[in-house]
Amino acid sequence: MSPPLDPLGMLPVQDLDLAAPAAERARGAALRPCLFIDKDGTLIENVPYNVDPVQLRFMPGVGAALARLQSAGLALVIATNQSGIARGYFSRAQFAQLQEALLQRLRDEAGVAIDDLMLCPHEPDALGRPACLCRKPAPGMLVGAARRLHLDLSRSWMVGDTLDDVEAGHRAGAGGLLFHSGGETVWRRSPLREPDAVFTDWDALATYLLARLGDPTQGSPSCSTNGTAR
Repeated sequence: MSPPLDPLGMLPVQDLDLAAPAAERARGAALRPCLFIDKDGTLIENVPYNVDPVQLRFMPGVGAALARLQSAGLALVIATNQSGIARGYFSRAQFAQLQEALLQRLRDEAGVAIDDLMLCPHEPDALGRPACLCRKPAPGMLVGAARRLHLDLSRSWMVGDTLDDVEAGHRAGAGGLLFHSGGETVWRRSPLREPDAVFTDWDALATYLLARLGDPTQGSPSCSTNGTAR
């Protein structure tokens, strides 16, 4: 018998073991909230298939915003689709060099230590859908990081510049935030792809999250919201 499929018929739900974080909570493990961050078009400017550290350009205000969030106790995990590896545009070793440069610059320039970087190296299928459990909008990278780092997905968010990022967050049981920098061009809508909030700058995004973490010093952020804010 075939495994049961999720609501969009995309992934076998049982393979993801979404109950693992809840089981850890029941055992009394301390679970942290997390911000999962898309890389291209969200954390850094989008230069397609780039692995040259010289071309790394951080989005305005991202270092200060991440420092605020990390100080408030949020784990920070980068979750990025990198089909350029499967397409042969660059190697894992080349991406590793870019990754090290990116993480080092965040440490040096903002005092931010990223907890983990998750990448999916696979291509989508012929229709553009995930052909694996890790490529966003599938939630595999988020669920895997949550199990390894003891993260509370119900108090976490995924932020990215496309609705695939929003959907990945919602499929993992987290919030889904859209960083509107021009990456989304198709606008294929569904309940899972409706952002909880939409931002065009990192300062407002950090203020929004800090307010939801219960920081009394934070006021209401300036953003447009859709659906239920988490």
